[in-house]
Amino acid sequence: MARKKTNLLLKNIKITGLAAEGKAIAHSDDGKIIFVPFAVPGSTVDIRVIRKQRNFMEGTITNVIESSPLAVKPFCEHFGVCGGCKWQNLPYEEQLKYKQQQVMEQLERIGKLKDSPLQPILGSLKAIEYRNKLEYTFSNKRWITQEEVDNNATIENSNALGFHIPKLFDKVLDINTCYLQPEPSNSIRLAVKKFAFEKGYEFFDIRNKSGFLRNLMIRNTTTGEVMVVAIFFYEDKEKREALLDFIQQSFPEITSLMYVINSKLNDSINDQDVLPYKGKDHITETMDSIRFRIGPKSFYQTNPEQAFRLYQKTLEFASLKGDDLVYDLYTGTGTIALFVARHCKKVVGIEYIEEAIIDAKLNAKENGIDNAVFYAGDMKDVLNSNFVEQNGCPDVVILDPPRAGVHQDVIQTLINILPERIVYVSCNPATQARDISLLSEHYTITKVQPVDMFPHTHHVENIVLLELANKL
Repeated sequence: MARKKTNLLLKNIKITGLAAEGKAIAHSDDGKIIFVPFAVPGSTVDIRVIRKQRNFMEGTITNVIESSPLAVKPFCEHFGVCGGCKWQNLPYEEQLKYKQQQVMEQLERIGKLKDSPLQPILGSLKAIEYRNKLEYTFSNKRWITQEEVDNNATIENSNALGFHIPKLFDKVLDINTCYLQPEPSNSIRLAVKKFAFEKGYEFFDIRNKSGFLRNLMIRNTTTGEVMVVAIFFYEDKEKREALLDFIQQSFPEITSLMYVINSKLNDSINDQDVLPYKGKDHITETMDSIRFRIGPKSFYQTNPEQAFRLYQKTLEFASLKGDDLVYDLYTGTGTIALFVARHCKKVVGIEYIEEAIIDAKLNAKENGIDNAVFYAGDMKDVLNSNFVEQNGCPDVVILDPPRAGVHQDVIQTLINILPERIVYVSCNPATQARDISLLSEHYTITKVQPVDMFPHTHHVENIVLLELANKL
């Protein structure tokens, strides 16, 4: 059913809770659910309904009649406009409570899994500056805030270097300070924007696909290394080198400076050549004495300190005895595989992205780990009966799939081989619950451990231990 636009104003509405996607929940006088962003449970508000459907409505707050006793002041000036950190106005302890509740509800509602042994959520050690990777977008038509509209502000500079406005692909919010990544992230972004504006460089026109400057990626490690990748829409050697030289000279702490010429219609650089300009073509992270090589296309958990705790729990749930054969499916750059390799006989990692497998093999070699082997390819095509026959039937399988979850063919292969234990790590409890329900005829959930990797957002990581039912 198509969405219906409306200008209905609902007065004196109580915010009662938070939904799975992070929006707050309220109810109209006739009992219909209303989803509202940036609201805190316990508040009483007026709501402008902007979308109306058969079973629910969506709205925005026009007036706060009574603030919730839980509400705290957001620390970021971009709160309410930027798509990130939507729970800043909710105390961190309350955020954790709702994330734990979200995991439980998804397992029960989607997976039909009752009385799951849920352990207390592991909160993040850092609530700000926890990310090791941010990607910014250049735009020649920045988002004009409501405050500027109300004040009839004169727009002298329409260029932006920041984040996309949620659900608006062609609108970019210019960011002053972002609290997600530690310095020199903000300083680099602001310096690049200032240099480009003063030199008259063209910021990207997202709708018309024109302009020189397209994206900026900044990565860092807990060991102090910094990677900057500048993405240009077309080649202009003189201007490109001038900008890259400025970045290197202004920020000598950068250990890897790279660039991409991306003239495609989309921003993805996974199929593009990333060319080194100054320094190394990678940065190195250390976790539990293991060194991980991270290239510009590599996946690595964006909250590295919390990732260590996530992997510790994964290892604990795996209950390795030293002689186990472990399959690490969706291995990425081999982080989990190498983390557990010292505790088992052999680990086999599979990953779709070939560059990630190259990194995984390099990481194994550089760390002197010789009992880990890696394969690149589509999981549903690689993991079949022939593969299992060649590599052995695993005692333990570790799953860490993307948000879409595990392909049904892979689920069927797991049912065919029936490993003793499956440790399912997921960034999406909804698809995790769906997949586990497909395995529930053969497996019993014995442990559930939520882990918060993304403070001030509704996202939560979750680990579930599945043990073969007839062996319990």
